Amino acid sequence: MSLVLTPLPNIPMVHTGDDLVEMIWNGLSQADIILQEEDILILAQKIVSKAEGRWVNLVSIQPSARAVELAENIEKDPRLVELVLSESNHILRTRAGTIIVEHRLGFVCANAGIDHSNVAGEGDSIEEWVLLLPENPDASAKIIRQRLEGRSGVHLGVMIIDSHGRAWRQGVVGVAIGLSGLPGIVDMRGKNDLFGYNLRITTIGAADELAAAASLVMGQANEGTPIVHVRGFPYKLRDGNLQELLRPKEQDLFR
Repeated sequence: MSLVLTPLPNIPMVHTGDDLVEMIWNGLSQADIILQEEDILILAQKIVSKAEGRWVNLVSIQPSARAVELAENIEKDPRLVELVLSESNHILRTRAGTIIVEHRLGFVCANAGIDHSNVAGEGDSIEEWVLLLPENPDASAKIIRQRLEGRSGVHLGVMIIDSHGRAWRQGVVGVAIGLSGLPGIVDMRGKNDLFGYNLRITTIGAADELAAAASLVMGQANEGTPIVHVRGFPYKLRDGNLQELLRPKEQDLFR
């Protein structure tokens, strides 16, 4: 098995309304890649959010009394806290500078995934603009996949990834927050291992494994490579979604 991840070159800065499919197609051309059956395209969350206009200028936010109180306790901008509250189902933990929430999409993350880094608004101070996660990353991935499949004539997968921390480990890793045309989970239960033992509980977070690999190629700072082409994914493509990756609350020992 050979898994090849190729960052697409010369992807321009993304603005609201930009056509990501056209950017992907141009990047593939410059990388001399012709799409084949079961190739996968992985996009950084930021460019999807930017293209979809998920900017918010903090100047426009009027924080609620709850946001003001919480902001005082954790030493954070109350306007940003108001946005975190609006993007979350529940607050799970807080400490100075950080709010751990269940995002409205169902996963647990810090500060509802709202980002200041590599974000610039149009005509205002960089520090006043923040970027929310896409409204529906699965739907965004599906639209991109369908358009690319229509253009290439081959079956593809598309994934949108973000960087998340983990409850039991240091450091952030790339994780899937939206996917279409590829599995989130690969169920190995009922298969045999090398010694013939029947696997009973093994399920593989294949989408997150691939997201972490793509994140290594993309980088976390100023690399400017937010789209990665993947060839050689070791599992059969099928239509998956974010929900299959989320642990049910009754099984979550960290809540």
